[in-house]
Amino acid sequence: MPSKHSVIVSSEMTSFVGAGACDRLLLPPDALLIGFGDIGEPVVRTLAFSELEGEGHLLVFAVSRGACRRLFDELPDPGGRWYLPSDLRALGQSIIAPECEAAAADTLRLARSIEMLCQFFAALRTGSLVAVDGQPSLSEGDISRIAAARRIVDTRWHEKLTIDNIARSCGINRDKLTRGFRELYHCSVGEALSERRLRQARTLLAASDLPVASIGYRCGYLNNASFTRAFSRRFGMAPTAMRRMGVAA
Repeated sequence: MPSKHSVIVSSEMTSFVGAGACDRLLLPPDALLIGFGDIGEPVVRTLAFSELEGEGHLLVFAVSRGACRRLFDELPDPGGRWYLPSDLRALGQSIIAPECEAAAADTLRLARSIEMLCQFFAALRTGSLVAVDGQPSLSEGDISRIAAARRIVDTRWHEKLTIDNIARSCGINRDKLTRGFRELYHCSVGEALSERRLRQARTLLAASDLPVASIGYRCGYLNNASFTRAFSRRFGMAPTAMRRMGVAA
């Protein structure tokens, strides 16, 4: 079996490009393997060493786990799979088939491999990569819009959000947002919003001396009774009890 073309980015990273197997002799120590499909297929995933002989990925990054922890302070989930946004797919395609003179191709591949690795980890950190779970029936565009809806829930939870205004903000209709959100995140938009608000309330109970009613109001609850009911259902005790016990961390 032919081997992929290799680009030694550094002592801690090698990029493997094209069809064929990866040369194990060129792997950095304690390598994390990230496969980018055929770039036309919008899925990126972590690979097992047994998959290095396969031909299912036209682009593979082998990166030292120590370097990932040092540079990005995290590692992707083992066996994780994510949808790759179109901008990262275009960057991957430019590594596979750089538009430049042949003599400069590997220099360009090296630079863009670093860029793509950094963008991949940045997308993981911000939650803009959507995990693949089964075979969703959504288009890539819809997945991107639903991921944007999730970011709105996570960052604008303190606003008066409704499904309709979230859908308008993301350019998707209400029904598709509702179905797609549950398909991707296994909960409704309302459940995700409630979870985000209640987690913030728990943090405020631990980190501030604000009255419980004020915390509830800040977290989107119009009265103390509805806040207490929701909090108690989620955490198994009332907010006042959690504060007294000192476990609202």
